[in-house]
Amino acid sequence: MNMALTQTLNILCSTLLLLRHVVLTRAALGKWDLLQPSIGIVSMHMQLLHTDRVVIYDRTDFGYSNISLPDGKCRDDPTERKVKHDCTAHSVEYDVASNTARPLMVQTNVWCSSGAVMNNGTLVQAGGDSDGERVVRLFTPCPDCDWNEIKDGLLVRRWYSTTLILPDGNGQLIIGGRQQYNYEFYPKTTPSDKVYDLPFLQQTNDDKSENNLYPFVFLNLDGNLFVFANNRAILLDYINNKVVRTYPEIPGGDPRNYPSTGSAVLLPLKENVGVEVLVCGGAPKGAHPKAIDTNPEFVGALDTCARIGINDLNPQWAMETMPMGRVMSDMLLLPDGNVLIINGAGNGVAGWDIGRNPVLEPVVYRPDSPSGSRFEVQNPSSTPRMYHSSTVLLRDGRVLVGGSNPHELYEFTNVLFPTDLSLESFSPSYLDPKFAYLRPKIISPASQSGIRYGQNVPIRFNLQLGRLDSDSLMVTMLAPPFNTHTFSMHQRLLVLKKLDLTHVGYSTYQIRVVTPDTSHLAPSGYYLVFVVYKNIPSEGMWVRIS
Repeated sequence: MNMALTQTLNILCSTLLLLRHVVLTRAALGKWDLLQPSIGIVSMHMQLLHTDRVVIYDRTDFGYSNISLPDGKCRDDPTERKVKHDCTAHSVEYDVASNTARPLMVQTNVWCSSGAVMNNGTLVQAGGDSDGERVVRLFTPCPDCDWNEIKDGLLVRRWYSTTLILPDGNGQLIIGGRQQYNYEFYPKTTPSDKVYDLPFLQQTNDDKSENNLYPFVFLNLDGNLFVFANNRAILLDYINNKVVRTYPEIPGGDPRNYPSTGSAVLLPLKENVGVEVLVCGGAPKGAHPKAIDTNPEFVGALDTCARIGINDLNPQWAMETMPMGRVMSDMLLLPDGNVLIINGAGNGVAGWDIGRNPVLEPVVYRPDSPSGSRFEVQNPSSTPRMYHSSTVLLRDGRVLVGGSNPHELYEFTNVLFPTDLSLESFSPSYLDPKFAYLRPKIISPASQSGIRYGQNVPIRFNLQLGRLDSDSLMVTMLAPPFNTHTFSMHQRLLVLKKLDLTHVGYSTYQIRVVTPDTSHLAPSGYYLVFVVYKNIPSEGMWVRIS
């Protein structure tokens, strides 16, 4: 072969590879849809329930919301600084199927609180501000249910704290919060229940900015808790209140927690693969004092992610660079095992009017791709989602996005970023109609089925293909998280062990998988199960493991 022909072929091959890259990139950009121009409140907190409804709530002291309470109900609170007789709702239940919102009545201030769902499906919400700082609120899913509030359900004030479901699914650990360097449990089991000191939270408290609020907390496979605050982490034996491991500081030492708000996820848990945590975004040291100065400076957000194997013999942070800097962004695990980074700003920090330069483009992070090629920029939204925005994954694979209110009150005009009451959805590329032929449809077991630990479970599904590649098939199991202030609490995704794949009829297949063998791997409760073929997931199926 002569040199000219060789060069021509090389150019042609390079061009084809480039075109292939362009096609793949363009095919993976996702789609935005406006669902509701207004649900009446700001979506500051969100939780998907096993009824396919999302409980959403806002703080109660913003003033009147844009949705009335039903049946002439009103809330009277002489301590409120804005509205002391309020007949508007500050919480709603959003029905995904009908795209409608039902007003709920919350009595006390839920501002900057935390939450998680018990194994029976009840949402337990903890803390808040003012008269809500020690209140626990329960929401049990049913057609006409409303909030039930427990005064003094907490031992101390919890504002900007984190909640984690414990392995049995009946208990919760509530950790941290403003000026709270400790943790406690809910529900209380004995009169001697107490608050447990955690000096690590005080050690990570920056005097002026704190930067350790809403700590990132994950349950490890050994039953201990990985707790990240500011720029470093520990492994906590919460039963014996003992630090069993200390991790190195993130390279650079920049803060990642509120108000220098980054986000974090526990990467998908797989058989024979180590447990990894990914922390992305945030704001550089000193960004918060500069943003609240009388002559404010809005420093560019961090564009780095840090990834660590928390059970490695010598755990070290591996640094990666995002396509853009982000602060106040959410990180969601998708059914295909990838991570969606969405919402936020390019400059400033979290707080009243101290964020700038909205980041409208989501980014997909592919943890199994080679380092340096894991990030993929998606199509932008047209709506800034700044301070007090939130997001959750829905059963059909879409991502629900709402909120944004960087102001002390509802402000719709004459401000840089108006208060936003809308809901929209982001459809990742796996929902593109051209991939419909690859999308499995689960037939059995029935939704809401109960499963046990270490059980062999046959899952039947339809797929309009004559033959499947078993290596391209996986089953994932997702715990829907509670999302607020960029952190999705109790978020975890498991890739289940496959046993065999059988073709049982025309376009019908059965795959047998093994459920998690311990509650340390998957705490008891409701999960969404997805069948994923060639990175295209089915709709989720609700199961309850116990």
